[in-house]
Amino acid sequence: MKTSRMLVLLGAALLALTTARCNCGTETAPSAPGTFTATGSMGSIRGGHTATLLPSGKVLIAGGSSKSDLSGLLLSAELYDPATGKFTYGGSLGSGRASPNATLLPSGKVLIAGGYAQGEYTDHILLSAELYDPARETFTPTGSGAAGGGGSTATLLPSGKVLIAGGYTEAYLVRSTAIAIAALYDPNTGTFTGTGSLVTARSGHTATRILSGRVLIVGGVGEGLSSFLASAELYTP
Repeated sequence: MKTSRMLVLLGAALLALTTARCNCGTETAPSAPGTFTATGSMGSIRGGHTATLLPSGKVLIAGGSSKSDLSGLLLSAELYDPATGKFTYGGSLGSGRASPNATLLPSGKVLIAGGYAQGEYTDHILLSAELYDPARETFTPTGSGAAGGGGSTATLLPSGKVLIAGGYTEAYLVRSTAIAIAALYDPNTGTFTGTGSLVTARSGHTATRILSGRVLIVGGVGEGLSSFLASAELYTP
């Protein structure tokens, strides 16, 4: 009887020791609260990209530029896996774009809309959009007319549609001005349709869906891009 108990205790001790030494595929060990620690590195240096949490727990990093201007636009996307702390290749965009909007849809797909691109003679606003499919790690074109492209906001509505609001008329800011255009993206049809106009033309603002389902649009830069705004407005779907 004594021998059996000793074997049980010894087995429990060995199990505890093994568990302590094994990550067993779980998320990388947490650090002390209130601290930052390095975790992996992307395959490409980039800024002006998007980061979207996927249902799998991975994070999609898409687009951006490897240079301070648009000459370094990136087509590549990467996936960050918190279980390993590593970035891996996640597919390729159809169009290189900097500072687009990225919205996780109810289907688990990600809408990448608008942004800036480099043209043959001058930089320009992108009105196109793409859908990222996490299951296939692919991007496919979807609709066009993503409102202001750069400097706009994208907000998921209770209906599953996405509100694109405001933005710039051109990527070349000296000639650009804020706009009051808004559009709705319908994932069921893959199309954008106009939906009213903002009370005040603005870009670089914020957009927050509040509990009522309406969207609060706050601040930004007004027409001529010469003055910041204190005003706010509500969008009712």
